[in-house]
Amino acid sequence: MRLYLKLTKNAETIPFNYQHLLTGAIHKWIGEENKEHGDVSLYSFSWLQKVSTNNKGIMLTRDSYFFISTFKDDLLKAILKGVLKNPFMCCGSEVYDAQIMETPQFGTKQHFFLASPVFIKRRFDDKQKHIAFNDEESGKYMTETMNKKMSVAGLSSEGLSIEFDKNYPNPKTKLIHYKEIENKANICPVIIEGSPEQIAFAWNVGVGNSTGIGFGALK
Repeated sequence: MRLYLKLTKNAETIPFNYQHLLTGAIHKWIGEENKEHGDVSLYSFSWLQKVSTNNKGIMLTRDSYFFISTFKDDLLKAILKGVLKNPFMCCGSEVYDAQIMETPQFGTKQHFFLASPVFIKRRFDDKQKHIAFNDEESGKYMTETMNKKMSVAGLSSEGLSIEFDKNYPNPKTKLIHYKEIENKANICPVIIEGSPEQIAFAWNVGVGNSTGIGFGALK
């Protein structure tokens, strides 16, 4: 399921590196019974959509929104309850409308554009490496991460594969700061093959690492 949250205009400029602000708002909305900290994230959320920018940061428009998707319906309902109780997001903006979208019916192969960049990390010889879209192992790593999430959810991952769209004309990497940490993430669509249920799961939980802090959300 997916929850679309429409936002009022902000009173203060939103910084370019704002993911931690959205993360904080989401955990506030989940509430005191929050069991998501430290767990494998079976949810994802987009970056802010339909915004304007200036040299100081980001301004919301009358059409601005973001969405939260999750495999766990009870989690989405808890977030919605939290939003209704306290709609404040950050920087003087709050949620003024919320709409739930059911998970679509997918086929066995799906092309997805991104609603937030895909972040892939692996540790080699005690050093963490951030994997780019043009690394020949990038699809393998994205598939491995999804396999782990499906195992946590009690689902079969047999036959699932994820890869970046090699025909996309303008793939790129982007250095993104989450608080004080630099993360090299990827802006390139992905192609997912598998059962309709597996693809629906991926649409909800996002791809790559750190979906719980705003990476890898799928449109």
